[in-house]
Amino acid sequence: MTATENHPNKETVISIRDVKKSFGDYDVLRGADLDLYRGENLVVLGRSGTGKSVLIKIIAGLLTQDSGSVKVLGQAVDEISGKELIKLRLRVGFSFQNSALYDSMTVRKNLEFPLVRNQKNLTKAEINKATESVLDAVGLLQTINQMPSELSGGQRKRIGIARTLILQPEIMLYDEPTAGLDPITCIEINNLINEVKERYKTSSIIITHDLTCAKHVGDRVAMLLDGSFERVGTFEEVFDTDDERVKPFYDYNFID
Repeated sequence: MTATENHPNKETVISIRDVKKSFGDYDVLRGADLDLYRGENLVVLGRSGTGKSVLIKIIAGLLTQDSGSVKVLGQAVDEISGKELIKLRLRVGFSFQNSALYDSMTVRKNLEFPLVRNQKNLTKAEINKATESVLDAVGLLQTINQMPSELSGGQRKRIGIARTLILQPEIMLYDEPTAGLDPITCIEINNLINEVKERYKTSSIIITHDLTCAKHVGDRVAMLLDGSFERVGTFEEVFDTDDERVKPFYDYNFID
């Protein structure tokens, strides 16, 4: 059960090899290896401060690793030009933990902004259709003229996902999608992540410490332990262990 098992019939869309990253004397990633295959939801688990969010920022080109390689859709993220990185990011959607909506814009304007910025030849009708389509996909078409301040935390999370989907990315990166949400809303977000995969044919990495989310959405689960991925597989495979680094994590989330 390794992070880079050979799957000859599966296309690798993200390839991470021996990635290391330190901040001063603190080694966050210590030789991480991981593959994301086309069409799967891959959950990355780990305690706070273990490097989950650092890894996702390296994938998105927001941080650069100290050593090792990260390839996204066949391109080495740290080796391509700034212009090529911008093009690559259009194929990779990043759903931020705080939803990152513009408070001064309506929901409609929040969704139109990335579309108009990156696809300059669209007609007003095409923009309206794209906006309404992604809002309908996340079940919030009725909020189109509302301000973010009028929405619940779960609704803002959904709108943030819709804004990412409007550019029709091939890969989705979710950073703590259920953080700070009540249990019912968490279930709704988990269902939405699965619906996005089916409807938009995305390949996704979901960063979380929420085991209910991991169990519900993960085709595979990868646990980051001491800076590397030592347990990767199905949810049941990852937690079928007496490893004292893993058991308390499970026991906290699922108390008998």
